[in-house]
Amino acid sequence: MSLSSTSVAGTLGLEGSGRRGSARWLWSSAILLVIAAAIFVAMRIRGVETPAYLTEPAHLGPLLVIVTATGTLQPTHQVDIGSEVSGVIDDVFVDFNDLVTQGQVIAQLNTETLEARAASSRASLAVARASLSQAEATVTEAVAKARRSRELVAQNIVSQQSLETDEAAELRAVAAVASAKAQVTAAAAALKEAETALRKAVIRAPIAGVIISREVDPGQTVAAAFQTPVLFRLAEDLRHMELHLDLDESDIGLVREGQVAQFRVDAYPGRGFEAQIVSVRFSPRTVNNVVTYETVLSVSNPDLLLRPGMTATADILIDEKQDVLLVPNRALRFLPPETGAQLEQNEPQSRVWVLREGEATALAVTTGLTNGDLTEITGGDIAHGTGVIVDIERAPREPQNRGPF
Repeated sequence: MSLSSTSVAGTLGLEGSGRRGSARWLWSSAILLVIAAAIFVAMRIRGVETPAYLTEPAHLGPLLVIVTATGTLQPTHQVDIGSEVSGVIDDVFVDFNDLVTQGQVIAQLNTETLEARAASSRASLAVARASLSQAEATVTEAVAKARRSRELVAQNIVSQQSLETDEAAELRAVAAVASAKAQVTAAAAALKEAETALRKAVIRAPIAGVIISREVDPGQTVAAAFQTPVLFRLAEDLRHMELHLDLDESDIGLVREGQVAQFRVDAYPGRGFEAQIVSVRFSPRTVNNVVTYETVLSVSNPDLLLRPGMTATADILIDEKQDVLLVPNRALRFLPPETGAQLEQNEPQSRVWVLREGEATALAVTTGLTNGDLTEITGGDIAHGTGVIVDIERAPREPQNRGPF
């Protein structure tokens, strides 16, 4: 009887131990499931986390609208001096950078041939004048003879035929006088031409200025048969120069006469020179399919630092405002990735984005002047110091369809 009781008790003990092991396994499984769910939720949250935005503050300040172009410096008035007559250069009296006055002799051609031509023309004129005097004497004689013949015909002393012969001789004598006068005129013109050529053998400066180019030396032959050769290049006054810019067609509508500019040249790095627009020309230039318009600026050069031909980069001041509210242009171009496409289609007006409680919020604004980097804000719920979003520091990651493990 006791043996049976012991067996029953042992059996009951084994069954209790089995139930406790089963409970521990269930608790372990539940804990693992909770951990897996937490990992899954954390990964989902990380996949759609809010991006970090870069902002810049709107601020008050000056706004300068500037157009930049390149060009070359040129004299205000430049003259190419040549020779209208051919010959050999005997003397050159000026050199590069020499200052000359109007009418000053700067070169001399050999005049032997020209002097001989002038002497020949004088002789021809003298011959023509002598021929005229002879013709005039002949006409006097012919007139008198014809008059006597008419008197004799009236007295029936000479025949009518003789009278007609004398009258014809009179007419021929008058015509000879006219021809002689024409020859005198032609000879006088030839002499004048020869003397003019002789004077042009002495080359003079047509204006006062500085010699910036000399293309001839003594002993050199000048041939002016087809076109006038350039011997010297004379700039009127290098203390006043011009800057010729090529402005792009997209900027030409912004510039006008009277606007000021500042330009730089490589010869003086870090130094600016002042200029003012005096002419915006209508004639276009097309280079490599780019249309430009020549714009001329007046430049003061009192110290003669600037030289013809220098390449200059000019900044033309189009407009200027002081103490206006400014935002970066990047802020006006920014769109959050999740809403940008819809807003771009449905709300084309200008806007900036600001952070409100950690979220990007759009604010409609009215814009004014812009210089390509900054834009004036003339209206909208934005003030000095307001941070506007310009970019995303870390873009959001797309959720990944992954299992709990």
